[in-house]
Amino acid sequence: MSSDDSHNAPAASDRRDAVREKAQLVQAKQKRQRALRIGVLGTAVLAVVAVAAVVVTWTISSDASKPELSPANVADDGFAVAAVTGVGGVAADTGTEVGTDGEAAESTPTPTPTPSATEQAVDDSVVDIRVYVDYLSEGSREFQLANVQKLSEWVSEGAVSLTYHPVAMLTAKSNGTKYSLRAAAASACVATHSPDTFFAFNDALLRKQPAVDSDGFSDTELADLAQASGATPPKIVRACIEDQDYTGWVKTVTERALQGLPDTDDLALTSTPMVLVNGTPYVGALDDPQEFSQFVLTVASDAYYKATPTPTPTPTP
Repeated sequence: MSSDDSHNAPAASDRRDAVREKAQLVQAKQKRQRALRIGVLGTAVLAVVAVAAVVVTWTISSDASKPELSPANVADDGFAVAAVTGVGGVAADTGTEVGTDGEAAESTPTPTPTPSATEQAVDDSVVDIRVYVDYLSEGSREFQLANVQKLSEWVSEGAVSLTYHPVAMLTAKSNGTKYSLRAAAASACVATHSPDTFFAFNDALLRKQPAVDSDGFSDTELADLAQASGATPPKIVRACIEDQDYTGWVKTVTERALQGLPDTDDLALTSTPMVLVNGTPYVGALDDPQEFSQFVLTVASDAYYKATPTPTPTPTP
């Protein structure tokens, strides 16, 4: 072997070592960069998760910390009708039924729950009528439209005590807008701030009832409807409705009604409308005012005779 060959052998070995060392350095750099990317990505994911957790926690804590407001003028989770003027086709101050053309309309006489003159001298009690209503319930609308005229007359005459109990059983039937819940809460706003217009707003909600599985009215539209029904003061009523002040209360009273109804023989709310006359449920046709009037008269008569003591014969001397 020549001296040149022996001199070149170490040089070739050195080059291989250099290449190997360079490759190792490149691999090490790539590993560091890969680890750095993974670290940055992991940090970003943790940051997103942390932000999401903060948002969820804030939302939950906000809902939890928001106190449940209770409306005023409540009687056994319902609202007694204080005035019926202009509702159900009754002209103000006259009690005369008004036709669609504005003229006085003839109406078929229906039974009245008031006792006879002789009975009234003995018993001045009134009939208690309670209506559990969901403003998205088609049956609730049927009952209201069929019986609002007679209910208005009875309240005006002082023959009955009429109480509506807004509940939310069809909250899931409005494309996620919770219309049933919001409408019931809106009625509580009107009953609280403008009790004399509650019956008118209650009637408007049922008369203009949106279809099941539709979005229903927005909160702004509900406030507009309340003002159109005469609710005052407008700004306070609107703020109450648009802020959904009483949705928590509606949830509570609905759950309570599902567990049991006051002053009944272990009855619980199962559907709407549920109409109770002196605690007795009405199971007749919802759209037949004659049948309902007869039922009210029968219950009132039964209550009168149960309350009247049976005369005791006087012994003959």
